[in-house]
Amino acid sequence: MSEQNLPDDVAPEYADALPEYAERVLEVTELIPAGRVMTYGDVAEYLEDGGPRQVGRVMSLYGGGVPWWRVVRADGALLAGHELEALARYREEGTPLKEASRAAEGHLPRLDLRRARWDGGERAQGHT
Repeated sequence: MSEQNLPDDVAPEYADALPEYAERVLEVTELIPAGRVMTYGDVAEYLEDGGPRQVGRVMSLYGGGVPWWRVVRADGALLAGHELEALARYREEGTPLKEASRAAEGHLPRLDLRRARWDGGERAQGHT
């Protein structure tokens, strides 16, 4: 992929490393235990490389084969366009949620990041 073909949110220094970086992001995603989440920024911080936008770009391009619903926005909002599928998975896995108020658009809950966030400290043994 040439630097000219990169999306605006992918810094040029990642042009040559994107496939390797993508692999690293996906590996971290697979480590996140069921019922837990990391934000895009958490994943970048865990890798000590890139930022939330780079992680988000990797997830949008390559994340379909990993538990993508476990990498989330920092505000706890469900991924636009995938809300119902993600919500079903969160409920199946027992991921902590904050129920939406009646005034909330679409009445969709948000993730309870205080309780659901995984810091990568304990390794997920046999959990996907």
